[in-house]
Amino acid sequence: MSFKVEQLEEKNMVKLVIETTAEEFEAGLNTAYNKDKNKITIPGFRKGKAPRKMIEKLYGAEVFYEDAANAIIPDAYAKAADESKLEIVSQPKIDVVQLEQGKPFIFSAEVAVKPEVELGTYKGVEVAKVDTEVTADDIADELKKVQDQNSRTVSVADRAVKDGDMTVIDFEGFIDDEPFEGGKGENYPLTIGSHSFIDTFEDQIIGMNIGDEKDINVTFPEEYHAEELKGKPAVFKVKVNEIKEKQLPELDDDFAQDVSDFDTMDAYKESLTKTIAERKENAAKAQKETEAMEKIVADAKMDIPEAMIQTQVNRMAEEFAQRLQQQGLSIDQYFQYTGMTADKIIEEMKPEAVKRIQNRLVLEAIVKAENIEVSEDEMNEELQKMADMYKMELDKIKELMGEYEEKQVKDDLAIQKAVDLIVSSAVEK
Repeated sequence: MSFKVEQLEEKNMVKLVIETTAEEFEAGLNTAYNKDKNKITIPGFRKGKAPRKMIEKLYGAEVFYEDAANAIIPDAYAKAADESKLEIVSQPKIDVVQLEQGKPFIFSAEVAVKPEVELGTYKGVEVAKVDTEVTADDIADELKKVQDQNSRTVSVADRAVKDGDMTVIDFEGFIDDEPFEGGKGENYPLTIGSHSFIDTFEDQIIGMNIGDEKDINVTFPEEYHAEELKGKPAVFKVKVNEIKEKQLPELDDDFAQDVSDFDTMDAYKESLTKTIAERKENAAKAQKETEAMEKIVADAKMDIPEAMIQTQVNRMAEEFAQRLQQQGLSIDQYFQYTGMTADKIIEEMKPEAVKRIQNRLVLEAIVKAENIEVSEDEMNEELQKMADMYKMELDKIKELMGEYEEKQVKDDLAIQKAVDLIVSSAVEK
């Protein structure tokens, strides 16, 4: 096998023209014959026993060409890509150049190669200062969340509905005195103030008692999903069956003991202050990193080929489909429920794909510019984290990790060092 590299008109796109020998193509034809012979019936021969020459005579010399090419291309391309020392960053676009028995098999592979990055300023970039002080309101909000999580729901019989109550109602809707499809419900749970019903429906239930019946007048919004209901005035006949309210626990020492490891509310609040402070600091660091990266990328120069973007989009689409699958939903079902299409979702993913590529290329360029290296101790520390996560011995993790995986971990650690450099040198204003 031999190959040559041709530069294409689009920047950072090349074509590998790969030539295998006539003997290699003949071996590919034999592979294709052995793969397909059991599917071919020739009169006078048992299935799978007809000679290759006999099959080619009956069906044409080209009968095994496509499968032969498919058998040869993956290994030949992989070998050429490796020997070329190109940093290929896209899936190859394959075209057959010559496919004829007795002659070398020639094909081409168009690929994107990693763009060069011209860095601008990447140290000391200005970012907005983020306030990380923990306020009394922060503590109060956190306590309210925990209080809500530990509330209990009780039935109420001695008062009318008020805002925030959980009710159970019967209802039936009418337009011009005629009931409409989907406008009826029995023992329907409705939280007042949730705005899950249209217009002022929920507001008009306030003040009703259990057993009360009432006509509620509303108007469907102009942008309502059901065409026949858009902008129409409607009357709902409503009956209240149940009223429930949320009862919150008192914020005292007993509460602190119930929801934490602390004996007093003061000690619990002190712990919450530390937790919120850590959360705010992490959020501030993330915001600082995002803002700094945006400025550094904007100041850098690079030509990203479309094939590289498409490869990243395809990877993101596959990850999205896998996440859906984990939730028990196929991509086709997602399209059906949301009205999305493959083209739409790919178009929406493109800006994020470009951003990910730009960020990675810039960070890799910073690693190179700063001669950032990962020590053996740092590598072992990271592998130990992985071992702890998977509840495995460190030696076992090392044993399972190949050269490619080890390089990936090392590269990611170097990238993280570049991120830390950017963040630590950023100037808050």
